[in-house]
Amino acid sequence: MKKFYALIVIATALAGCGDNTPVQTVEWYKKHDTERKEMVEKCNDNPGQTALAANCTNAKQADNETSTARRGWITPTMPDTTKP
Repeated sequence: MKKFYALIVIATALAGCGDNTPVQTVEWYKKHDTERKEMVEKCNDNPGQTALAANCTNAKQADNETSTARRGWITPTMPDTTKP
């Protein structure tokens, strides 16, 4: 029984060790240039740890969409393959 309580205490303590940074959307990063540039720079500085982070993915996607829109390019649409 003591082992069970010790396990619960350890699990509870470790549950609070995660990253508590709120995840921003692509649209949010499009509207906030400074934060987007800072996040992309942070992600590029340490790609081994941040490559799969949601904020890195969203910031980079927003950066790509913003630069594409500046050039006047359109986002290609996928053809509907369900229709014969």
